[in-house]
Amino acid sequence: MGSLTKIKGKQMSYIERIRDRGREANPFFCLMGIDVVSLEEGKAVLAMKVRDDMLNGEGYLQGGMFTALADEAMVLAIYSLLEKDQAIATISETTGFMKGAGPGMVLIAEGRVIKKGRRVVFSEADVKLEGKQDIVARTSASFAISGNGNRPVSGS
Repeated sequence: MGSLTKIKGKQMSYIERIRDRGREANPFFCLMGIDVVSLEEGKAVLAMKVRDDMLNGEGYLQGGMFTALADEAMVLAIYSLLEKDQAIATISETTGFMKGAGPGMVLIAEGRVIKKGRRVVFSEADVKLEGKQDIVARTSASFAISGNGNRPVSGS
């Protein structure tokens, strides 16, 4: 569908669709049960309840789920600062895990933009258990900005 969708004859960006439709604007949010808690300029907060089908063989939330939730929070934080015709592509992303999570727990991911340049943006997200201040996972990432004459660099 791309980053723009026509609704009522008007072009809407991804961030406008999120503000307008919430979870329904992103199929992955629907699949994972991710809710948009808040969205500000350069910041986004998401929530996700841990389900049994998200667990690894040890009974804890599979690590990629922490990363995916953090990634989505960072992406929304970034899109809140982009122009309508701009998009992003991940350059690099790293997650550190401090504590596990189990079924029924609600994770809160707080994504924020650290620095936005013309072609690259740096961001971080902390994942916490709902109602707690301890960080259970932290993700940092860099993204290439495309559009407005910027194109991500290709391999060859």
